[in-house]
Amino acid sequence: MKYLLIVPAFLFFPLRNPDNDKVQQIFIKLKYKYQECVQGSGQNYRGTKSVTKSGSRCLSWDSPAVKRKLNNAWRSDALELGLGSHSFNCISSSQESRCDITDQPWQAAINVYQPRRRQHFHRCGGVLIDSCWVLSAATLDKADRLEVILGRTFRKQNSSSEQIFKVEKYWIHEKFDNETFDNDIALLKLKTDVGICAVNSPEVLPACLPEPGLVLPSWTECEISEYSERVKRGYVRLWPNERCVPEVLSGRPITPQHGDSGGPLVCRNNDRMTLMGVISWGDGCGQRDKPGVYTRVTNYISWINGKIKANPVL
Repeated sequence: MKYLLIVPAFLFFPLRNPDNDKVQQIFIKLKYKYQECVQGSGQNYRGTKSVTKSGSRCLSWDSPAVKRKLNNAWRSDALELGLGSHSFNCISSSQESRCDITDQPWQAAINVYQPRRRQHFHRCGGVLIDSCWVLSAATLDKADRLEVILGRTFRKQNSSSEQIFKVEKYWIHEKFDNETFDNDIALLKLKTDVGICAVNSPEVLPACLPEPGLVLPSWTECEISEYSERVKRGYVRLWPNERCVPEVLSGRPITPQHGDSGGPLVCRNNDRMTLMGVISWGDGCGQRDKPGVYTRVTNYISWINGKIKANPVL
């Protein structure tokens, strides 16, 4: 019921592109082998940065120059992939974040209200799967103390693109085990008086749910995201099923990642970014070559659909 993944260790080196622009390249260590996240000209980049560190302008996704590229704004699924009238060929600089909310528009921040301090504090991550529905991990507080923030790049800074909701109700999986973290999944219903909650925009989009039983090839590269001071994105690869056995985990401490838990693991499938996992726990937190454990969403499609059908948005 889990995916085991190698948690990436990020190393940043100032390099120069062929055009002599000094930019930041990102590398990941996977099984003692370095691999670039962004290769060459950055043609697989899907963010919104508009200039390089030296000030050179980046092409936009709807530029005629990229019309024949794999990623462009004319694709039928462009909105789902985060492609629009923003920048195309660009890698962010060392002073800037490695990720913008438009790179992970399904990422949610779940905050909890603390009466003694009279303010909200970050509790965990979540992932938007429909206008009024968010998936997260099972370690949640009382529903009336929760708020869900969408469309915000900086966790503590208001944004014109943000959408904030109270939580009407949530469901933790009935078989969740708070010792083993089996069935570590929760479904939140956002509160609304108008029959609709989140409105699609470049900063706010639901992730696609997988078909039940979908299995991706071993070592498929996927994306994870989480909040620190601002949203961050990382790249991981799926471990083969034969390595996801009890012997691999025996004797290892279970470390719940409260700030990161509930966040999305999305993988490209049929040209769509598909939600394959929800961040659960890890052996330590973010240690190099240590597997992170994610709740396998394909095992819970019937559970999710059942809750949504039984609790319609009015």
